[in-house]
Amino acid sequence: MPKSFNNLFPQIASFENLHAAWEAARRGKRRRSDVAAFERHLESNLLSLERQLREGSYRPGRYRSFYIREPKRRKISAAPFRDRVVHHALVRVIEPIFDARFSNASYACRVGKGTHAAADHAQALLRQHSYVLKADVAQFFPSIDHGVLNGMLSRHIACRRTLDLCRRIMASGDGILSSEYTLKLFPGDDLFAALRPRGLPIGNLTSQFWANVYLNSVDTLIQRELRLPHVRYCDDLLIFADATPTLHTALAALHERAAQLRLTLHPRKTRIYAADEGVEFVGYRLFRDHRRLRRGNVRLFVQRLRRQQRDYRTGLLPADRLRASIRSWIAHAKHADTYRLRSRLLRAHPFTVEHAR
Repeated sequence: MPKSFNNLFPQIASFENLHAAWEAARRGKRRRSDVAAFERHLESNLLSLERQLREGSYRPGRYRSFYIREPKRRKISAAPFRDRVVHHALVRVIEPIFDARFSNASYACRVGKGTHAAADHAQALLRQHSYVLKADVAQFFPSIDHGVLNGMLSRHIACRRTLDLCRRIMASGDGILSSEYTLKLFPGDDLFAALRPRGLPIGNLTSQFWANVYLNSVDTLIQRELRLPHVRYCDDLLIFADATPTLHTALAALHERAAQLRLTLHPRKTRIYAADEGVEFVGYRLFRDHRRLRRGNVRLFVQRLRRQQRDYRTGLLPADRLRASIRSWIAHAKHADTYRLRSRLLRAHPFTVEHAR
């Protein structure tokens, strides 16, 4: 039987934990009006959250939704800032319980991991093996089934009030991604399958963490049963082998495990590559001896840069935010063989403070 943790809720709802959660939730966002408004009455707001959590009267607020198109069109749903404080408070306490059980091959939203470390690991495995299976989950966040996720959480959390808070946060996003989800029926489903609560809002810290919980059984399948090296970043997965029949067997096992999780693999984005072809992963095209940026990444950067420079010249975007955006992209691009590309793009789109004068 897996170890179960009880009596977690007093720690989650404590003023000290909520204060630390507030500090984490506001990081990098202090200029936003909702963050500043919360901070103006910080102590009373945190005491109010503490009281509501302890009394059981806490209710999440309404989400603000919008679409982004980088790199693909996705619906982002932002919870009110007070709710994001609660999300951080919850994750601060329960994440260590699960993170200790996560695979070292899981790189998304984990301390010491990230896209660049994932790319490094994947490229090292690409040098060692002849073939790679790239798998991608179709409509991943809209497809996450609340019943399945609750079962996973309850395997390691015995604290009823903590589980109730998890369910309340899940339920607050129920239906937000319904327009992004295409109904899929699995063996044993009846007509009520369409009514199953599903979907986690992209934008919640809890959603990112629960995505790792949800797919941890996929890592376990690959490592313990298939015994193959792999790298996973959220629902983007690479599995390596020296023979294609091995990867076809792995793909069949993945389809079966995905169905158990009420997920499906993307038919177009899931295929086997020869290592010499290279493979796209976490924004790069990885080859054995070099690395390129995805063409779409470069195109989106140029489009964003032109838009930001227009906003800067008209006074809508501060210079420091434009510089930070450019530096962020350069830092990402530097992890590929892009010196000439970066030089050419920055020469073609110069930025100086004088442009605003």
